[in-house]
Formats: sequence, structure tokens, C-alpha cells
Amino acid sequence: MVSIGWRKMTLLCCLLLCDVARTSAGSERHSPNSAIKPGSPITVKTNDPGVQRAARFGVYRYNNSSNDIFLFKEFRINKAMRQVVRGVKYKMDVDICRTVCTKRIHPEPNLDRCDFQTKKTLRQTFRCHFEVWITPWLHQVEVPVSLCQ
Repeated sequence: MVSIGWRKMTLLCCLLLCDVARTSAGSERHSPNSAIKPGSPITVKTNDPGVQRAARFGVYRYNNSSNDIFLFKEFRINKAMRQVVRGVKYKMDVDICRTVCTKRIHPEPNLDRCDFQTKKTLRQTFRCHFEVWITPWLHQVEVPVSLCQ
């Protein structure tokens, strides 16, 4: 479970649910004869707001479990899939990079305000696979898979 404030999580869950409802009702409709089955993962654009927020949850999980003194944030989302299963599950391949923000700052800094490291000796990038499962009506976000190398 990702450790962030309940207000922030509630807002993010609501926004994700709205994104899913909007895209499900819009451009991703499939014909009745389509090979895509309900509940099957579908590829979504990497710039989709729901994908970007889910990637941020994956980064929070990584930062909470990492011993690095610096925080990481997503640099590029390479591939994303969404699956509607008792909530919404996102599966993403994400490049994350070390920022100049340290973990010692309290409260935790807004990652959007953290620039990437510019010093060659401190730069570091990992390729991660995140699976983020969001259950908005329970105000719950789980990151069951967070693999970085």
C-alpha cells in the first residue's frame, strides 16, 4: 500500500475514475464483433492522465521502498495497458530518474517541482514495470508489482 495522505489519495482516485469513465464512453468503443473481451487489458496512450497518475503511484512505491537518499520520478512512460477488474489495473513500463530532491525534506516535496539530477556522477535511471490497482470506491491504491532494474 502506498503511503500518501487520504485527501490526496481520494482526489487521485476520483480523477482516475473520471478518466476511465470518460475514455470508456468515448474513443475506445469497440464493435460487438471485436476480439476484445470485457475485462481484457487494452493498450492506452502513455500521455493519458490516468496512466500518468498511476505511474506516479508506482514511483511513490519505489521511493518508499528505496534506500536512496534522493527521490526518483517518472521520466518516460514507454508502454501502458489498462484493465477494468473490480477497479482499474494499470500495467506500465516506465523509466524513472533520480531527482535533486532528497527524502529528508518534510513534508515530502511535490515531485513535479523536483528537477532531474544534472551532475553526471549522481544521474541514475531505472527501467521499471509497475502494476497499479485502483479501487476508487474503497479509496484504495495498491501497487502489487514494482520491479526496477
